[in-house]
Amino acid sequence: MKMNKLFILLLAVIMIVSTDLSAFAAGEADTPIPISCASRQSTAPISRAKVTGGTVEGIVHDGIASFKGIPFAAPPVGELRWKAPQPVIPWDGIKAASNFAPAPMQDTTFSLSEFSASLRGSQEVSEDCLYLNVWTGARNVNEKRPVMVWIYGGGFGIGMTSTPTYDGANLAKRGVVLVSVAYRVGPMGFLAHPELSAESGIGSGVYGIQDQIAALHWVRENIARFGGDPENVTIFGESAGGYSVSMHAASPSAAGLFHRVISQSGANMGPPPLTLKEAEEMGKAYLEQLGANDIQAARALSAGLIQSATTGIGNFWPVPDNVTVLENQYEAYEEGRFNDTPILIGTNSNEGGMFVRQTFTPAEFVNMVRRQYTSATDEILNAYPHSTDAEATRSAKDLFRESAFAWPTWAWARLHSRNGREKAFTYYFDHRMAASSDGADHAAELPFVFGNLGGIGGRGTSADDPRDRAISELIMSYWVNFARTGDPNLPNLPHWPAFTEADQKAMFFDDEPGARKLPNLDQIKAFDIFFSRIRLTKFN
Repeated sequence: MKMNKLFILLLAVIMIVSTDLSAFAAGEADTPIPISCASRQSTAPISRAKVTGGTVEGIVHDGIASFKGIPFAAPPVGELRWKAPQPVIPWDGIKAASNFAPAPMQDTTFSLSEFSASLRGSQEVSEDCLYLNVWTGARNVNEKRPVMVWIYGGGFGIGMTSTPTYDGANLAKRGVVLVSVAYRVGPMGFLAHPELSAESGIGSGVYGIQDQIAALHWVRENIARFGGDPENVTIFGESAGGYSVSMHAASPSAAGLFHRVISQSGANMGPPPLTLKEAEEMGKAYLEQLGANDIQAARALSAGLIQSATTGIGNFWPVPDNVTVLENQYEAYEEGRFNDTPILIGTNSNEGGMFVRQTFTPAEFVNMVRRQYTSATDEILNAYPHSTDAEATRSAKDLFRESAFAWPTWAWARLHSRNGREKAFTYYFDHRMAASSDGADHAAELPFVFGNLGGIGGRGTSADDPRDRAISELIMSYWVNFARTGDPNLPNLPHWPAFTEADQKAMFFDDEPGARKLPNLDQIKAFDIFFSRIRLTKFN
Protein backbone atom coordinates (compact mmCIF):
# COMPACT_ATOMS: atom_id res chain seq x y z
CA MET A 1 0.00 0.00 0.00
CA LYS A 2 1.47 3.30 -1.01
CA MET A 3 2.17 5.71 1.84
CA ASN A 4 1.05 9.25 1.07
CA LYS A 5 3.07 12.37 1.74
CA LEU A 6 0.75 13.54 4.52
CA PHE A 7 1.53 10.42 6.50
CA ILE A 8 5.30 10.87 6.09
CA LEU A 9 4.94 14.45 7.29
CA LEU A 10 2.86 13.23 10.22
CA LEU A 11 5.65 10.84 11.22
CA ALA A 12 8.13 13.69 11.34
CA VAL A 13 5.79 15.81 13.45
CA ILE A 14 5.12 12.95 15.87
CA MET A 15 8.83 12.28 16.25
CA ILE A 16 9.32 15.90 17.25
CA VAL A 17 6.43 15.75 19.71
CA SER A 18 7.65 12.45 21.20
CA THR A 19 11.11 13.94 21.63
CA ASP A 20 9.56 16.80 23.55
CA LEU A 21 7.63 14.32 25.71
CA SER A 22 10.83 12.41 26.45
CA ALA A 23 12.37 15.68 27.60
CA PHE A 24 9.36 16.26 29.82
CA ALA A 25 9.76 12.79 31.33
CA ALA A 26 13.44 13.41 32.06
CA GLY A 27 12.87 16.83 33.54
CA GLU A 28 14.80 18.56 30.78
CA ALA A 29 12.03 20.92 29.66
CA ASP A 30 9.06 22.75 31.07
CA THR A 31 6.53 20.04 31.83
CA PRO A 32 3.06 19.57 33.28
CA ILE A 33 4.49 16.82 35.51
CA PRO A 34 5.73 18.44 38.76
CA ILE A 35 9.37 17.52 39.27
CA SER A 36 11.28 18.65 42.33
CA CYS A 37 14.73 20.21 42.25
CA ALA A 38 16.10 17.10 43.89
CA SER A 39 14.56 15.05 41.09
CA ARG A 40 16.21 17.20 38.42
CA GLN A 41 19.60 16.59 40.04
CA SER A 42 19.12 12.81 40.31
CA THR A 43 20.62 10.70 37.54
CA ALA A 44 18.86 7.38 38.14
CA PRO A 45 15.22 6.41 38.51
CA ILE A 46 13.76 5.05 41.73
CA SER A 47 14.93 1.46 42.06
CA ARG A 48 13.85 0.58 45.60
CA ALA A 49 10.48 1.16 47.24
CA LYS A 50 8.73 0.28 50.48
CA VAL A 51 5.26 -1.03 49.62
CA THR A 52 2.46 -2.88 51.36
CA GLY A 53 4.14 -5.97 52.79
CA GLY A 54 7.78 -4.92 52.62
CA THR A 55 10.53 -3.48 50.43
CA VAL A 56 11.08 -4.31 46.76
CA GLU A 57 14.07 -3.66 44.54
CA GLY A 58 13.81 -3.45 40.78
CA ILE A 59 16.32 -3.25 37.97
CA VAL A 60 17.23 -0.24 35.85
CA HIS A 61 17.73 -0.37 32.09
CA ASP A 62 17.93 2.50 29.63
CA GLY A 63 16.69 5.05 32.16
CA ILE A 64 13.64 3.04 33.28
CA ALA A 65 13.29 1.04 36.47
CA SER A 66 11.16 -2.09 36.28
CA PHE A 67 9.73 -3.92 39.27
CA LYS A 68 8.33 -7.36 38.43
CA GLY A 69 6.42 -9.80 40.56
CA ILE A 70 5.24 -7.51 43.38
CA PRO A 71 2.52 -9.27 45.41
CA PHE A 72 -0.68 -7.25 45.80
CA ALA A 73 -2.73 -9.95 47.59
CA ALA A 74 -2.22 -13.23 49.42
CA PRO A 75 -1.85 -16.35 47.27
CA PRO A 76 -5.43 -17.51 46.49
CA VAL A 77 -4.74 -21.15 47.40
CA GLY A 78 -6.21 -23.69 49.81
CA GLU A 79 -9.11 -22.16 51.71
CA LEU A 80 -8.60 -18.90 49.77
CA ARG A 81 -9.39 -20.58 46.44
CA TRP A 82 -12.56 -18.99 45.01
CA LYS A 83 -12.56 -16.17 47.53
CA ALA A 84 -12.10 -12.45 47.12
CA PRO A 85 -8.39 -11.51 47.29
CA GLN A 86 -7.01 -11.21 50.82
CA PRO A 87 -4.29 -8.87 52.20
CA VAL A 88 -0.65 -9.32 51.21
CA ILE A 89 1.47 -11.55 53.43
CA PRO A 90 4.42 -9.40 54.68
CA TRP A 91 8.01 -10.44 53.98
CA ASP A 92 11.34 -9.71 55.66
CA GLY A 93 14.30 -8.05 54.01
CA ILE A 94 14.37 -6.77 50.44
CA LYS A 95 12.41 -8.69 47.81
CA ALA A 96 14.13 -8.83 44.43
CA ALA A 97 11.59 -7.68 41.82
CA SER A 98 13.55 -8.61 38.72
CA ASN A 99 11.45 -11.46 37.26
CA PHE A 100 7.80 -11.92 36.36
CA ALA A 101 5.78 -14.12 38.70
CA PRO A 102 4.11 -17.25 37.28
CA ALA A 103 1.04 -16.66 35.15
CA PRO A 104 -2.43 -17.65 36.39
CA MET A 105 -3.63 -21.20 35.83
CA GLN A 106 -4.74 -21.55 32.21
CA ASP A 107 -4.70 -23.76 29.13
CA THR A 108 -1.13 -23.41 27.88
CA THR A 109 -1.88 -25.55 24.81
CA PHE A 110 -4.55 -23.19 23.48
CA SER A 111 -3.89 -21.85 20.00
CA LEU A 112 -5.87 -19.45 17.85
CA SER A 113 -3.46 -18.63 15.04
CA GLU A 114 -1.03 -15.86 15.97
CA PHE A 115 -3.34 -14.54 18.69
CA SER A 116 -2.32 -16.92 21.46
CA ALA A 117 1.32 -16.79 20.37
CA SER A 118 1.32 -13.02 20.73
CA LEU A 119 -0.13 -13.32 24.24
CA ARG A 120 2.46 -15.79 25.46
CA GLY A 121 5.11 -14.85 27.94
CA SER A 122 6.45 -17.23 30.55
CA GLN A 123 4.84 -20.65 30.24
CA GLU A 124 5.05 -21.20 34.01
CA VAL A 125 1.57 -21.15 35.54
CA SER A 126 0.51 -21.31 39.17
CA GLU A 127 -2.51 -20.78 41.37
CA ASP A 128 -0.24 -18.39 43.32
CA CYS A 129 -0.50 -15.62 40.72
CA LEU A 130 -1.63 -12.31 42.25
CA TYR A 131 1.32 -10.10 41.38
CA LEU A 132 1.81 -6.87 39.48
CA ASN A 133 4.63 -5.05 37.70
CA VAL A 134 5.72 -1.40 37.61
CA TRP A 135 7.80 0.58 35.10
CA THR A 136 8.90 4.08 36.04
CA GLY A 137 11.40 6.70 34.98
CA ALA A 138 10.73 8.87 38.05
CA ARG A 139 13.79 10.04 39.96
CA ASN A 140 11.83 11.26 42.97
CA VAL A 141 8.73 10.12 44.86
CA ASN A 142 7.22 13.60 44.56
CA GLU A 143 6.98 13.73 40.77
CA LYS A 144 3.28 12.77 40.56
CA ARG A 145 3.47 11.22 37.12
CA PRO A 146 0.22 10.00 35.56
CA VAL A 147 -0.36 6.30 36.13
CA MET A 148 -1.56 3.78 33.54
CA VAL A 149 -2.77 0.39 34.79
CA TRP A 150 -2.87 -2.35 32.13
CA ILE A 151 -5.35 -5.26 32.25
CA TYR A 152 -4.61 -8.04 29.76
CA GLY A 153 -7.09 -9.82 27.49
CA GLY A 154 -7.56 -13.45 26.60
CA GLY A 155 -11.27 -14.20 26.74
CA PHE A 156 -11.12 -14.49 30.55
CA GLY A 157 -9.51 -17.89 29.96
CA ILE A 158 -5.87 -17.08 29.20
CA GLY A 159 -3.53 -14.11 29.65
CA MET A 160 -0.39 -13.06 31.48
CA THR A 161 1.58 -9.92 32.28
CA SER A 162 4.85 -11.41 31.00
CA THR A 163 3.70 -11.15 27.37
CA PRO A 164 6.53 -9.30 25.55
CA THR A 165 4.02 -7.03 23.82
CA TYR A 166 3.01 -5.61 27.21
CA ASP A 167 6.47 -4.45 28.26
CA GLY A 168 5.86 -0.98 29.71
CA ALA A 169 9.25 0.67 29.17
CA ASN A 170 8.30 2.70 26.08
CA LEU A 171 5.24 4.23 27.73
CA ALA A 172 7.23 4.89 30.90
CA LYS A 173 9.79 6.79 28.80
CA ARG A 174 6.97 9.16 27.86
CA GLY A 175 6.45 10.20 31.45
CA VAL A 176 3.86 7.80 32.89
CA VAL A 177 4.19 5.14 35.56
CA LEU A 178 3.01 1.91 33.92
CA VAL A 179 1.50 -0.89 35.99
CA SER A 180 0.37 -4.29 34.69
CA VAL A 181 -1.74 -6.54 36.89
CA ALA A 182 -2.41 -10.28 36.91
CA TYR A 183 -5.81 -11.72 37.68
CA ARG A 184 -7.28 -15.21 37.93
CA VAL A 185 -8.77 -16.57 34.70
CA GLY A 186 -10.79 -19.62 33.70
CA PRO A 187 -12.37 -21.74 36.45
CA MET A 188 -10.07 -20.28 39.11
CA GLY A 189 -11.28 -16.77 38.37
CA PHE A 190 -14.87 -17.19 37.29
CA LEU A 191 -16.41 -20.43 38.59
CA ALA A 192 -19.77 -19.89 40.30
CA HIS A 193 -21.38 -22.30 42.75
CA PRO A 194 -24.31 -22.09 45.22
CA GLU A 195 -22.00 -22.75 48.19
CA LEU A 196 -19.59 -20.01 47.05
CA SER A 197 -22.48 -17.56 46.69
CA ALA A 198 -23.64 -18.42 50.22
CA GLU A 199 -20.09 -17.87 51.53
CA SER A 200 -19.83 -14.38 50.06
CA GLY A 201 -23.43 -13.37 50.64
CA ILE A 202 -23.66 -11.61 47.26
CA GLY A 203 -22.74 -14.08 44.53
CA SER A 204 -19.78 -15.95 43.05
CA GLY A 205 -17.79 -16.29 39.86
CA VAL A 206 -16.26 -12.81 39.79
CA TYR A 207 -12.91 -13.40 41.52
CA GLY A 208 -10.77 -12.27 38.59
CA ILE A 209 -12.51 -8.88 38.54
CA GLN A 210 -12.11 -8.60 42.31
CA ASP A 211 -8.38 -9.26 41.79
CA GLN A 212 -8.20 -6.26 39.47
CA ILE A 213 -9.97 -4.06 42.01
CA ALA A 214 -7.57 -5.24 44.73
CA ALA A 215 -4.68 -4.24 42.45
CA LEU A 216 -6.23 -0.78 42.00
CA HIS A 217 -6.39 -0.41 45.79
CA TRP A 218 -2.69 -1.33 45.87
CA VAL A 219 -1.98 1.34 43.26
CA ARG A 220 -3.83 3.98 45.27
CA GLU A 221 -1.86 3.10 48.41
CA ASN A 222 1.60 2.54 46.92
CA ILE A 223 2.12 4.15 43.51
CA ALA A 224 3.42 7.45 44.93
CA ARG A 225 6.52 5.53 46.07
CA PHE A 226 7.33 5.03 42.39
CA GLY A 227 6.79 8.69 41.50
CA GLY A 228 3.18 8.14 40.40
CA ASP A 229 0.10 10.22 41.17
CA PRO A 230 -2.64 8.17 42.90
CA GLU A 231 -5.09 10.94 41.96
CA ASN A 232 -4.44 10.48 38.23
CA VAL A 233 -4.89 6.81 37.36
CA THR A 234 -5.93 5.53 33.93
CA ILE A 235 -7.13 1.94 33.59
CA PHE A 236 -6.70 0.43 30.14
CA GLY A 237 -7.13 -3.00 28.62
CA GLU A 238 -7.91 -4.94 25.46
CA SER A 239 -10.52 -7.61 24.65
CA ALA A 240 -11.34 -9.28 28.02
CA GLY A 241 -9.19 -6.54 29.53
CA GLY A 242 -11.37 -3.98 27.73
CA TYR A 243 -14.50 -5.70 28.99
CA SER A 244 -12.97 -5.60 32.49
CA VAL A 245 -12.25 -1.89 32.19
CA SER A 246 -15.84 -1.35 31.07
CA MET A 247 -17.12 -3.30 34.07
CA HIS A 248 -15.07 -1.09 36.40
CA ALA A 249 -16.50 1.99 34.69
CA ALA A 250 -19.90 1.07 36.17
CA SER A 251 -18.86 -0.93 39.25
CA PRO A 252 -19.72 0.45 42.69
CA SER A 253 -16.74 -1.52 44.04
CA ALA A 254 -14.28 0.31 41.76
CA ALA A 255 -15.60 3.84 42.33
CA GLY A 256 -12.86 6.37 43.05
CA LEU A 257 -9.99 4.04 42.18
CA PHE A 258 -9.33 5.50 38.71
CA HIS A 259 -9.81 8.77 36.85
CA ARG A 260 -9.65 7.90 33.15
CA VAL A 261 -10.60 4.87 31.06
CA ILE A 262 -9.15 3.42 27.83
CA SER A 263 -10.83 0.34 26.40
CA GLN A 264 -9.56 -1.43 23.29
CA SER A 265 -12.09 -3.82 21.75
CA GLY A 266 -14.19 -4.47 24.82
CA ALA A 267 -17.39 -3.06 26.34
CA ASN A 268 -19.79 -4.69 28.78
CA MET A 269 -23.03 -3.27 27.38
CA GLY A 270 -24.87 -6.42 26.33
CA PRO A 271 -26.78 -8.89 28.51
CA PRO A 272 -24.47 -11.28 30.42
CA PRO A 273 -24.02 -14.78 28.93
CA LEU A 274 -25.40 -16.40 32.10
CA THR A 275 -27.42 -15.35 35.12
CA LEU A 276 -25.98 -16.15 38.56
CA LYS A 277 -28.30 -19.14 38.93
CA GLU A 278 -27.35 -20.50 35.52
CA ALA A 279 -23.64 -20.01 36.26
CA GLU A 280 -24.02 -21.75 39.64
CA GLU A 281 -25.58 -24.80 37.99
CA MET A 282 -22.82 -24.88 35.41
CA GLY A 283 -20.24 -24.66 38.20
CA LYS A 284 -21.82 -27.55 40.10
CA ALA A 285 -21.75 -29.74 37.00
CA TYR A 286 -18.15 -28.74 36.29
CA LEU A 287 -16.95 -29.82 39.74
CA GLU A 288 -19.06 -32.96 39.79
CA GLN A 289 -17.35 -34.23 36.65
CA LEU A 290 -14.11 -33.95 38.64
CA GLY A 291 -15.61 -35.98 41.49
CA ALA A 292 -16.15 -33.01 43.82
CA ASN A 293 -19.70 -32.80 45.15
CA ASP A 294 -19.09 -29.81 47.41
CA ILE A 295 -16.70 -26.89 47.73
CA GLN A 296 -14.68 -28.49 50.52
CA ALA A 297 -13.87 -31.40 48.22
CA ALA A 298 -13.20 -29.05 45.32
CA ARG A 299 -10.70 -27.03 47.36
CA ALA A 300 -8.81 -30.24 48.08
CA LEU A 301 -8.32 -30.95 44.37
CA SER A 302 -5.10 -29.92 42.66
CA ALA A 303 -5.17 -26.74 40.62
CA GLY A 304 -3.94 -28.68 37.60
CA LEU A 305 -6.83 -31.11 37.78
CA ILE A 306 -9.39 -28.32 38.01
CA GLN A 307 -7.82 -26.54 35.04
CA SER A 308 -7.64 -29.75 32.99
CA ALA A 309 -11.42 -29.93 32.65
CA THR A 310 -11.54 -26.85 30.42
CA THR A 311 -9.65 -25.83 27.29
CA GLY A 312 -9.28 -22.64 25.33
CA ILE A 313 -11.20 -19.47 26.13
CA GLY A 314 -14.81 -18.40 26.53
CA ASN A 315 -15.88 -21.19 28.90
CA PHE A 316 -15.98 -18.88 31.93
CA TRP A 317 -17.06 -15.26 32.16
CA PRO A 318 -17.53 -12.79 35.05
CA VAL A 319 -20.86 -13.50 36.74
CA PRO A 320 -22.80 -10.34 37.70
CA ASP A 321 -23.35 -9.78 41.42
CA ASN A 322 -24.47 -6.12 41.08
CA VAL A 323 -21.70 -5.09 43.48
CA THR A 324 -18.57 -5.96 41.52
CA VAL A 325 -20.18 -6.42 38.09
CA LEU A 326 -23.61 -5.11 37.12
CA GLU A 327 -26.11 -7.42 35.46
CA ASN A 328 -27.65 -4.69 33.31
CA GLN A 329 -24.90 -2.17 32.68
CA TYR A 330 -26.76 -0.65 29.73
CA GLU A 331 -29.64 0.33 32.01
CA ALA A 332 -27.22 1.77 34.58
CA TYR A 333 -25.79 4.04 31.89
CA GLU A 334 -29.26 5.02 30.74
CA GLU A 335 -29.98 6.11 34.31
CA GLY A 336 -26.63 7.87 34.79
CA ARG A 337 -25.38 5.33 37.35
CA PHE A 338 -21.72 4.90 36.43
CA ASN A 339 -18.24 6.12 37.34
CA ASP A 340 -18.11 9.27 35.25
CA THR A 341 -14.57 9.75 33.93
CA PRO A 342 -13.22 10.63 30.47
CA ILE A 343 -13.20 7.55 28.23
CA LEU A 344 -11.20 6.66 25.11
CA ILE A 345 -12.60 3.53 23.43
CA GLY A 346 -12.59 1.84 20.05
CA THR A 347 -12.42 -1.24 17.86
CA ASN A 348 -10.49 -2.69 14.92
CA SER A 349 -11.69 -3.05 11.35
CA ASN A 350 -11.36 -6.85 11.07
CA GLU A 351 -12.16 -7.99 14.62
CA GLY A 352 -14.03 -11.05 13.37
CA GLY A 353 -11.34 -12.29 11.00
CA MET A 354 -9.54 -14.17 13.77
CA PHE A 355 -12.65 -15.91 15.08
CA VAL A 356 -14.67 -16.65 11.93
CA ARG A 357 -12.48 -18.80 9.71
CA GLN A 358 -14.89 -20.85 7.61
CA THR A 359 -16.35 -19.67 4.31
CA PHE A 360 -20.07 -19.02 3.85
CA THR A 361 -22.40 -19.30 0.90
CA PRO A 362 -25.28 -16.81 0.73
CA ALA A 363 -27.70 -19.51 1.88
CA GLU A 364 -25.48 -20.49 4.80
CA PHE A 365 -25.18 -16.87 5.85
CA VAL A 366 -28.95 -16.36 5.78
CA ASN A 367 -29.52 -19.55 7.79
CA MET A 368 -26.94 -18.51 10.36
CA VAL A 369 -28.52 -15.08 10.81
CA ARG A 370 -32.03 -16.56 11.10
CA ARG A 371 -30.78 -19.05 13.68
CA GLN A 372 -28.69 -16.72 15.85
CA TYR A 373 -30.40 -13.34 15.48
CA THR A 374 -34.09 -14.20 15.46
CA SER A 375 -35.23 -10.93 17.06
CA ALA A 376 -33.81 -8.78 14.22
CA THR A 377 -33.26 -11.09 11.28
CA ASP A 378 -34.57 -8.76 8.60
CA GLU A 379 -32.69 -5.70 9.86
CA ILE A 380 -29.40 -7.58 10.01
CA LEU A 381 -29.80 -9.24 6.62
CA ASN A 382 -30.57 -5.84 5.08
CA ALA A 383 -27.43 -4.33 6.63
CA TYR A 384 -24.97 -7.01 5.46
CA PRO A 385 -24.28 -7.78 1.78
CA HIS A 386 -24.45 -11.53 1.09
CA SER A 387 -25.26 -12.09 -2.58
CA THR A 388 -21.99 -13.97 -3.27
CA ASP A 389 -19.77 -16.35 -1.32
CA ALA A 390 -17.19 -13.58 -0.87
CA GLU A 391 -19.78 -11.13 0.45
CA ALA A 392 -21.36 -13.72 2.73
CA THR A 393 -17.98 -14.71 4.20
CA ARG A 394 -16.95 -11.07 4.73
CA SER A 395 -20.29 -10.29 6.35
CA ALA A 396 -20.04 -13.29 8.68
CA LYS A 397 -16.77 -11.89 10.02
CA ASP A 398 -18.25 -8.43 10.34
CA LEU A 399 -21.26 -9.83 12.22
CA PHE A 400 -18.83 -11.01 14.87
CA ARG A 401 -17.12 -7.61 14.89
CA GLU A 402 -20.38 -5.74 15.52
CA SER A 403 -21.98 -8.15 17.98
CA ALA A 404 -18.94 -8.71 20.22
CA PHE A 405 -17.06 -5.42 19.95
CA ALA A 406 -18.35 -2.61 17.73
CA TRP A 407 -21.96 -2.32 18.94
CA PRO A 408 -21.04 -2.53 22.67
CA THR A 409 -18.36 0.14 22.19
CA TRP A 410 -20.68 2.44 20.23
CA ALA A 411 -23.45 1.97 22.81
CA TRP A 412 -21.02 2.84 25.61
CA ALA A 413 -19.83 5.99 23.86
CA ARG A 414 -23.38 7.08 23.03
CA LEU A 415 -24.77 6.59 26.56
CA HIS A 416 -21.69 8.10 28.20
CA SER A 417 -21.81 11.20 26.00
CA ARG A 418 -25.54 11.54 26.63
CA ASN A 419 -25.58 11.06 30.40
CA GLY A 420 -22.07 11.83 31.62
CA ARG A 421 -20.27 15.08 32.32
CA GLU A 422 -16.90 13.88 31.02
CA LYS A 423 -15.97 13.45 27.35
CA ALA A 424 -15.90 10.31 25.25
CA PHE A 425 -13.36 9.74 22.46
CA THR A 426 -13.71 6.86 19.99
CA TYR A 427 -11.30 5.34 17.46
CA TYR A 428 -11.28 2.91 14.54
CA PHE A 429 -7.99 1.03 14.03
CA ASP A 430 -7.52 0.08 10.38
CA HIS A 431 -3.75 -0.05 9.92
CA ARG A 432 -3.16 -2.77 7.33
CA MET A 433 -0.04 -4.80 6.77
CA ALA A 434 0.97 -7.44 4.26
CA ALA A 435 -0.53 -10.21 6.38
CA SER A 436 -3.76 -8.32 7.08
CA SER A 437 -5.02 -6.96 3.77
CA ASP A 438 -8.64 -7.49 4.90
CA GLY A 439 -8.21 -5.06 7.77
CA ALA A 440 -6.76 -4.89 11.27
CA ASP A 441 -7.35 -8.11 13.19
CA HIS A 442 -8.41 -8.39 16.80
CA ALA A 443 -5.53 -7.28 19.08
CA ALA A 444 -3.55 -5.93 16.10
CA GLU A 445 -3.19 -2.53 17.79
CA LEU A 446 -1.35 -3.89 20.85
CA PRO A 447 2.28 -3.57 19.59
CA PHE A 448 1.51 -0.01 18.48
CA VAL A 449 0.02 0.99 21.85
CA PHE A 450 3.09 -0.22 23.74
CA GLY A 451 5.62 0.75 21.07
CA ASN A 452 6.94 -2.82 20.96
CA LEU A 453 7.26 -3.30 17.20
CA GLY A 454 8.92 -6.33 15.65
CA GLY A 455 10.36 -9.33 17.44
CA ILE A 456 8.42 -11.60 19.79
CA GLY A 457 4.93 -10.27 20.30
CA GLY A 458 5.22 -7.72 17.50
CA ARG A 459 2.60 -9.54 15.43
CA GLY A 460 4.18 -8.88 12.06
CA THR A 461 5.11 -5.26 12.73
CA SER A 462 8.53 -3.80 12.06
CA ALA A 463 10.43 -1.12 13.92
CA ASP A 464 12.10 -0.28 10.59
CA ASP A 465 8.81 0.33 8.76
CA PRO A 466 8.00 4.09 8.76
CA ARG A 467 4.27 3.35 8.49
CA ASP A 468 4.35 1.14 11.58
CA ARG A 469 6.49 3.61 13.51
CA ALA A 470 4.25 6.53 12.62
CA ILE A 471 1.08 4.80 13.78
CA SER A 472 2.76 3.67 17.00
CA GLU A 473 4.13 7.12 17.77
CA LEU A 474 0.73 8.66 17.08
CA ILE A 475 -1.16 6.21 19.29
CA MET A 476 1.31 6.44 22.17
CA SER A 477 1.16 10.23 22.00
CA TYR A 478 -2.63 10.22 22.18
CA TRP A 479 -2.83 7.54 24.90
CA VAL A 480 -0.26 9.21 27.16
CA ASN A 481 -1.75 12.66 26.77
CA PHE A 482 -5.19 11.26 27.54
CA ALA A 483 -3.73 9.69 30.69
CA ARG A 484 -2.18 13.00 31.61
CA THR A 485 -5.13 15.34 30.92
CA GLY A 486 -8.26 13.37 30.01
CA ASP A 487 -8.01 14.62 26.42
CA PRO A 488 -5.85 12.89 23.77
CA ASN A 489 -5.19 16.01 21.69
CA LEU A 490 -1.76 17.56 21.31
CA PRO A 491 -0.62 20.50 19.16
CA ASN A 492 0.41 19.54 15.61
CA LEU A 493 -1.40 16.20 15.68
CA PRO A 494 -4.66 15.45 13.84
CA HIS A 495 -7.51 16.87 15.91
CA TRP A 496 -9.54 14.21 17.72
CA PRO A 497 -13.06 15.54 18.43
CA ALA A 498 -15.09 14.19 21.31
CA PHE A 499 -17.86 11.78 20.36
CA THR A 500 -21.40 13.12 20.66
CA GLU A 501 -24.75 11.79 19.46
CA ALA A 502 -24.97 14.77 17.11
CA ASP A 503 -21.42 14.25 15.77
CA GLN A 504 -20.46 10.59 15.86
CA LYS A 505 -16.89 10.72 14.61
CA ALA A 506 -14.03 8.38 15.42
CA MET A 507 -10.29 8.85 15.02
CA PHE A 508 -9.11 6.58 12.20
CA PHE A 509 -5.69 5.00 12.57
CA ASP A 510 -4.77 4.16 8.99
CA ASP A 511 -2.62 5.66 6.22
CA GLU A 512 -4.42 8.99 6.57
CA PRO A 513 -5.12 9.42 10.30
CA GLY A 514 -8.02 11.71 11.04
CA ALA A 515 -11.55 11.93 12.43
CA ARG A 516 -14.25 10.45 10.21
CA LYS A 517 -17.63 8.77 10.34
CA LEU A 518 -17.55 5.07 11.16
CA PRO A 519 -17.85 2.94 8.02
CA ASN A 520 -19.89 0.25 9.83
CA LEU A 521 -22.45 2.55 11.45
CA ASP A 522 -25.38 1.07 9.52
CA GLN A 523 -24.46 -2.42 10.71
CA ILE A 524 -24.04 -1.15 14.28
CA LYS A 525 -27.52 0.39 14.17
CA ALA A 526 -28.97 -2.93 12.99
CA PHE A 527 -27.46 -4.55 16.05
CA ASP A 528 -28.81 -1.76 18.21
CA ILE A 529 -32.28 -2.94 17.20
CA PHE A 530 -31.30 -6.55 17.96
CA PHE A 531 -29.92 -5.79 21.43
CA SER A 532 -32.82 -3.51 22.36
CA ARG A 533 -35.24 -6.39 21.72
CA ILE A 534 -33.01 -8.79 23.66
CA ARG A 535 -33.06 -6.45 26.66
CA LEU A 536 -36.86 -6.27 26.54
CA THR A 537 -37.02 -10.07 26.62
CA LYS A 538 -34.35 -10.61 29.27
CA PHE A 539 -35.03 -7.81 31.74
CA ASN A 540 -38.82 -7.41 31.52
